[in-house]
Amino acid sequence: MDSKKTTAAKPAAKTSSVKSTTAKTTAASKAAATKATAAKSAPVKTVSKTAAGAAAVTTAKSSVKKSVKTAAVKVEAPKTEAVIEKTAAAKAVRTSPAKTTAPKAAAVYDESSIQHLEGLEHIRLRPGMYIGSLGDGSNENDGIYILLKEGIDNSVDEFSQGFGNRIDVEIKDGRVKIRDYGRGIPLGKLEDCVSNVNTGAKYNNSVFKQAIGMNGVGIKATNALSSYFRAASVRDGKMAVVEFAKGNKLSGKTGNAKPGVPNGTYLEFEPDKELFGKYNFNMEYVEKRLWNYAYLNPGLLIKCNGQEYISQNGIMDLLSHEMGGADKALYNLFDYKGENLQFVLTHGASLDKFIYSFVNGQSTEDGGTHVTAFLDGFTKGINEYFKKDYDIRDVTSGLYVALKIGLDNPMFTSQTKNKLGNVEIRAPIIKEVQIAVDDWLRHNPDIAGRIEEKIIKNQKARNEINSVTDKQIREASKSLMLKIPKLKDCRYHLQDGPKGAESMIFITEGDSATGTMTHARDVTYQAIFSLRGKPANMYGMKKSAIFDVEELKNLTFSLGIQKDIEGLRYQKIIIATDADNDGYHIRNLVMTYLLLYFEELVLTGHVYILETPLFRVRNKTKTVYCYSEESRDKEIKKLGASAEVTRFKGLGEINPSEFGQFIFPRKEGESEDKGMHLTPVTIQQLKNVPEVLKFYMGKNTPERRDFIIHNLASEIDA
Repeated sequence: MDSKKTTAAKPAAKTSSVKSTTAKTTAASKAAATKATAAKSAPVKTVSKTAAGAAAVTTAKSSVKKSVKTAAVKVEAPKTEAVIEKTAAAKAVRTSPAKTTAPKAAAVYDESSIQHLEGLEHIRLRPGMYIGSLGDGSNENDGIYILLKEGIDNSVDEFSQGFGNRIDVEIKDGRVKIRDYGRGIPLGKLEDCVSNVNTGAKYNNSVFKQAIGMNGVGIKATNALSSYFRAASVRDGKMAVVEFAKGNKLSGKTGNAKPGVPNGTYLEFEPDKELFGKYNFNMEYVEKRLWNYAYLNPGLLIKCNGQEYISQNGIMDLLSHEMGGADKALYNLFDYKGENLQFVLTHGASLDKFIYSFVNGQSTEDGGTHVTAFLDGFTKGINEYFKKDYDIRDVTSGLYVALKIGLDNPMFTSQTKNKLGNVEIRAPIIKEVQIAVDDWLRHNPDIAGRIEEKIIKNQKARNEINSVTDKQIREASKSLMLKIPKLKDCRYHLQDGPKGAESMIFITEGDSATGTMTHARDVTYQAIFSLRGKPANMYGMKKSAIFDVEELKNLTFSLGIQKDIEGLRYQKIIIATDADNDGYHIRNLVMTYLLLYFEELVLTGHVYILETPLFRVRNKTKTVYCYSEESRDKEIKKLGASAEVTRFKGLGEINPSEFGQFIFPRKEGESEDKGMHLTPVTIQQLKNVPEVLKFYMGKNTPERRDFIIHNLASEIDA
């Protein structure tokens, strides 16, 4: 198949990661002769990133039948590993005499209890520490993409050091092959480099400067978490090959390479289905990652499954593409290149800022010290030039930035390297950016004039959006001083420190679902707000209008964000509506409210969708809930021909005694249909949000009517 060559035409996606955690609960022991036990739920963290780059809002819609496509939000498939483990409810106290049973012997804690795990064993036992969530490939932050990234990172590092300008990638039937044309791993150390944690050349700054992988773990994680792993290195006519299965060595050999074979490293691996389940590489996600590599490494050619990725202008191409073309900029792009700092910037018409940040070629979706330092430096440079004291929000609203820095010893907040933590770089970056911006404006007074006009427009727009006065808030709060209607609050909130760190609020649809959830929830950290029917469509209204709509006013005060989002009371805001047309419509109305007035809650990863089971399969002795047709069919086979299948549409249809399993964490060893299924709401392309909201939630235009007519499903939920 001939390769198609595409230059700087695909998106370089950034998703911000959003971390989701489950709650930790303990139940106090009850006195007297009878005891009720309550299980502890271990916290499990999921990574999900907010996008600094990429497409409207994504939520999850777990429905077998697709109905009317009315969402202002795109659907992102639910995770498997990234979901939450279940907490058992306390058992009722017995009132009748109980049989006397001998107490269980306590486990012996002695020298034999102490275990030593080799590096790869520990990676397999605790994969989340190394790659974040596992997942099945339905989310672009799932573990299989991290394994792919770790392999490509090493090849990109070779290019960045001046060795090899091409990388070949093949992904087929779940197996990945990567070949670079760099120096090749030293033959005598090939096995150590792919299997011994904390072994590698990147600790030596004289060999690898400003490399992506610096901690000696990355490719070892790929090895440990793959059912099959093969590495080969070619150096000056010699080669070495080593093979592993689940981190255990199968074979290894050295010898002469075939004549004419160029130097370089070859990796081949297949993620282990025992860990990742039935996974699938979404090539759209892969493509975004490959364009990131191309934009950050001008001149590097990456070939993947017949497609070529190459950029000649680097992050300038990235920014132009993300803006939808350089003609959308308010002024010509400012391209600055320092020794270890490079950025390209301009303003657009939007009020949102778009920052695409990278460290040593690694996309930092969650930002970090380099991003905050850049914004501070940019604002200081603007204020220095104009001799004013403009607010950083007005200076940076509508700002488009591609930021790239190089560090010899980057400190990331996790193995997945999404956020930079080096505090020592703040002052140098602020100073360098401030000087660069001030000098640029002095040489371009016409651009300076356009920037000041933009700042003034931003000021007016911000004041209009935030037209809610303290008086309005006080007046609105008077009716809510004693109790917020329809809020069933929890005991601990974010303001209560560690006790409230896992707090969550479920936004439910009607009293039926609320009643069911109320009986099952853990009151220490799970709150419920019940909507009365469909909330108002707030599109096109000022923020002050929230306080004129009873339902949304109550929700705003329940969340604690009536003044600003700093008052947020819960770690997670979980939209829990029915899996039917009305439920999806309500979901979209709530998302419209959040995106219009509290967009940062979505950007910072606080908003989730609760996925509920689609089917109940049962016979006379057993009941199982399923989230997919595949799972349903599997359970029908297990339970036999007499199994009864029920299709769920609403939360209220689930028996309260069984509901706890859907809002508590999944226990270790339980099936993927157990435990709470949460899908993080992420923004894939922030720049498209205004257009999407206008189309779906704005005036009923002929275009929208035509869309609804042509996308109406043949079957309507009754």
